[in-house]
Amino acid sequence: MNSQGGHHIAFDVNGAAVSVSAHPVARLSAVLRDELGLTGTKVGCDAGDCGACTVLVDGEPACACLVPAASVEGRSVRTVEGLANGHLSALQASFLEHGAAQCGICTPGFLMAATGLLERNPRPSKAEVNDALGGVLCRCTGYHKIVAAVMDAWRHHHGFDRRLPARGEAVGASAVRLDGVPKVTGAERFGADGFPADAVAVLVVRSPHHSARFSLGDIEAWRSASPGIVAVFTAADIPGQNRFGVIPPFADQPALAERRVRFRGEAVALVAGEPAAVAALDMTDFPVAWSEEPHALLPGDAQRQDAALLHESRPGNLLTSGYVARGDAEAALAGAAHVVSGAYETSYVEHAYIEPEAGFARMDGDTLVISACTQAPHMDRDDTAQVLGLPPEKVRILPAATGGGFGSKIDVSLQPLIGLVALKTGRPAALAYTRSESMASTTKRHPASMTATIGADAEGRVVGMVFDGAFNTGPYASFGPTVANRVPVHASGPYRTPNYRAEGRAIHTNGPIAGAFRGFGVPQATIMQETLYDTLAGKLGMDRLAFRLKNALRDGDETVTGQRLESGVGIAACLDALKPHWQRALADAEAFNATHAKCKRGVGVASCWYGCGNTSIANPSTIKAGVTRDGAVMLHQGAVDIGQGSNTVIAQIFADALGVALAEVTLVGADTALTPDAGKTSASRQTFISGKAAEKAAKVLREAILRFANVSPGATMEFSAGRLAVREGEATRTIDLAHLPADDDGYVFAAEETYDPPTLPLDANGQGKPYAVYGWGAQVAEVEVDMALGTVTPVKITAAHDVGRAINPLLVEGQIEGGIAQGIGMALMEEYVPGRTENLHDYLIPTVGDIPLVESILVEVPDPEGPYGAKGLGEHVLIPTAPAILNAIRHATGVLVTRVPATPSRVLAAIQEGQG
Repeated sequence: MNSQGGHHIAFDVNGAAVSVSAHPVARLSAVLRDELGLTGTKVGCDAGDCGACTVLVDGEPACACLVPAASVEGRSVRTVEGLANGHLSALQASFLEHGAAQCGICTPGFLMAATGLLERNPRPSKAEVNDALGGVLCRCTGYHKIVAAVMDAWRHHHGFDRRLPARGEAVGASAVRLDGVPKVTGAERFGADGFPADAVAVLVVRSPHHSARFSLGDIEAWRSASPGIVAVFTAADIPGQNRFGVIPPFADQPALAERRVRFRGEAVALVAGEPAAVAALDMTDFPVAWSEEPHALLPGDAQRQDAALLHESRPGNLLTSGYVARGDAEAALAGAAHVVSGAYETSYVEHAYIEPEAGFARMDGDTLVISACTQAPHMDRDDTAQVLGLPPEKVRILPAATGGGFGSKIDVSLQPLIGLVALKTGRPAALAYTRSESMASTTKRHPASMTATIGADAEGRVVGMVFDGAFNTGPYASFGPTVANRVPVHASGPYRTPNYRAEGRAIHTNGPIAGAFRGFGVPQATIMQETLYDTLAGKLGMDRLAFRLKNALRDGDETVTGQRLESGVGIAACLDALKPHWQRALADAEAFNATHAKCKRGVGVASCWYGCGNTSIANPSTIKAGVTRDGAVMLHQGAVDIGQGSNTVIAQIFADALGVALAEVTLVGADTALTPDAGKTSASRQTFISGKAAEKAAKVLREAILRFANVSPGATMEFSAGRLAVREGEATRTIDLAHLPADDDGYVFAAEETYDPPTLPLDANGQGKPYAVYGWGAQVAEVEVDMALGTVTPVKITAAHDVGRAINPLLVEGQIEGGIAQGIGMALMEEYVPGRTENLHDYLIPTVGDIPLVESILVEVPDPEGPYGAKGLGEHVLIPTAPAILNAIRHATGVLVTRVPATPSRVLAAIQEGQG
C-alpha cells in the first residue's frame, strides 16, 4: 500500500504488462479508464446491468464495473482497444459491414462478449450468440444486426474494405457508416471519455422530494470543513436568467432551484472539488433543510380545485392545449351505422440510453467551451448563454459522440451546471451523471389518459372521430407544448376522417419532466386509435387490414387539418405490401391455436403517419461546404448523429448533388464554432430538412465551380492534390486550385444554403398545413400468449415503411429494427416509477432474447419536397409496434389490455375479467 491507500497491482492489458496504484476494491472499469486511458471500456450503470463495460479477464467476459482491481493481479485483461492489431479484427469488420454499430456506446461491450464466444467457437449458432450477448444492452439497434455480425464474423478475415460508392451512386447505396471505425475500435469519444486532467469534479445536490421548500445553511463553513472542495454554487451564483427551455415562450426550468423544488431529482446546488475529494464526500451533512409539501403525480390530482399550482401563471396546472376540429364530429357519430368508444392509459417511459449524460466545460480565453453529449448544440449554446449571462458567441458547444438520445438529450442537462463552475472557478469542470441520477432528473415519455369515439357507415367508411387526451408533462414545459399540439393533428391516424374533433392537454404535475421521446405523443395516441379501429372492424365484420386500406389516405385527399396531400402518400402501399404476410400470419395462428390450449397465438396490425419536423413553425437547417486549395471537399454538417446515421446519409446526398464520389467528401462535424445551425436532431427532420439543405448547398457549389470553369451543367469534376479536372465530352480543363484566392475559411469555392420546409400556421380550429412532408408505415405483429400466466412472447414483426427514397437501405433497416425494439418495450415491459425504477435492474428494457424475427419492407413513394424524394423515418418506426402487439394480444385472448405496458399481471387480469 502507498500513503494514499493505493495498492500496486500488476497485470497484463492487451498483451502489455502494466502496474497501477489503486485501491484493492476499486472498479476495474475505473482503473482501465482513469489510470490507463482505455476509455473504450464504457460505463453505463456501474452495477453490472448494461454490460457496456464488458472486458475479457483470462479470456472470459466480465463486467469491469463489478471486478475489483485487486482480483486481476497477475491476470490477463483484454479491452476493445486490443482487438485490432494494425487492422480491424474480423468481428470489427463484420460489425461495420452489417451496420451493427449505431450510436456505438454499447458496441465495445458487444465486441468483447462476442470475442469471448468466437475464440471458443468460431461458428456459433444463433442461440449460442444470443446467450453470449444476453448480458449486454443496446437501445438503438434492435440487436438483429449485432447477432448477424457475430454469426458472420468468420467470413471477414480479409479485414475491412470500405468500398464507398462511386460518383453518382451514393444515394440508394448501403454505404458503410462513415463514422463507424472509431465506434468499433473504442476510439470514439463520448461525453465521459475525455475529461481534462486538471478538471474539478462536479457533484449535483438534488431534491429527495417530489415537492418541497428548502433553505440553505452556512455553505462556506461546510466547504471550509471539507478538504479538497473548491467551491459550492447555488441559484444565487447564476449570473444570467435562471431558466431554460426548448420552446422559448414556455422556458420555465431553473438550472438550480430557488427555495422550491417541483420534482424528485431537481438540482439545488453544485459542489466542485478535486475528484478524489468529491468521490469521498459524505453528503449527509450538507447544509440544506427540506420542508416537504403535498404533491400531485397524476393530472387528475393536479387539476383538483384544492391542488397547489406548480406555476402561478398557469391556472389549473394546465401548461397548454392543442385543438383540431373539422366538420361536425358529433353529428357524424350520431348518424353512424357503427360507433365504438374506448379509454386507454400509458405510463412513463424512460429513454434508457446506455450513455448517461456527461461532459466537461473549460475557458478558452473569454469563450466558454462545453463538450458534452447532445442532440441540439445550437440550442445548448443559446440556453447556456442565457443562464450564464453570456453573449451566445462567447459559448462554444463542441458535441461529444452521443451514446443514444431519442429526444431526452435535446433539453440541456449538465451544460449550464458545468459551465457555471468553469466560469466561476476558471478551471475545467467535469461531470458524468450516475445511472440513477440520469433516470431521476431527465425527461420521460408523457404518460397519457385518453378517450376516443369513432364511427363508420354501413360500408365501413369512417365518418367521424372524437379524441381527448390528457398528457402528464411534469413540473416544467420541455416539449409539453409540442406534444399537446402534435397529438390532435395525428390522432386520426393516416386515414380519411371527414368529421373530427381532437384535443390534447399538457398538464403540470410533480412527476418527472416529460419531454421529447421518439414520437412526441403520437405513439400514445396511436394506441388509442388503432385499438379502436380493430374494435370497429369487428363490429363491421371486416378484415382488419382491409378496413384500414378502405380508409387509408390517398393522393389528393385532405387531412384532418384540411391539408391537401397532392402526392407522396404511401400508407396504402405499406398496407398492400403487408397483405401476403397478414394472410400467412392469420393462417399460421389458426393452425397453431387448433392444437394448443394453454398458449394462443394472435396477429395484430397497426399503421402510422408522422409529420417530419416542427409543427407549423419555422424549422430551418443550414449547411456549409467548400473546396480548399489542396483540393479537399469539405462538408460542414452540424446535424448531430446520435446513431441514426445523419453523418453518412447527409454526406451521401451532398456527394451525389455535387457530383463527386462519397470518399472525396470530408466531414466537419457538429461544432457551433465551425458548423452552421442544422437544427436539433428530433422529429425525423435531419434526412429531410438538413439533407435538403445539403442538396441545395451542393448544387450551388457545383454551379459556382462549373461557371468558373465555363462548362455546361453536365460536366464532371475530379479533385486531386491542388487541382480540379473538369471534363466535358472529350475535353478536359485542369484548374490549379493552389493559386486561387481563398476566403476566411480557406475555401476557393464555397456555398452555404438554408432550407426551411414550407408550412402554414394552424388556425383556431387547427386547420392549416402543419408539415411539408409525412412519413408512413404499417406493421403486423405475431405474438403468443400464455393463457395461464399472462406472458406475451412476440414471434415476428413485419414492418413496411415508406421512406420516399431509401438514401441508405442498411441504415434504414437499422432504424426500423431499433424502433421496433423500443416499441416492444413500451408495449410489454417498460414502466418508469419515480423513486422505484431508477436503474437498469428494476427498469426493464428489451434484451437480445426479447426481440423476435423482424422483416423490413422498404416502400419508396417519393415526395417531391424531400431530397431525392426522401422522407423522415426515425420516429415512424416505433409508432405502430405497440398497438399492433396489443391488437395481437386481443386476437389471441379475446380481451384488450387498456393500460400499457401489458405486463403479465395486466394481461392475466384482463383474461380473467373477460372469462368472468
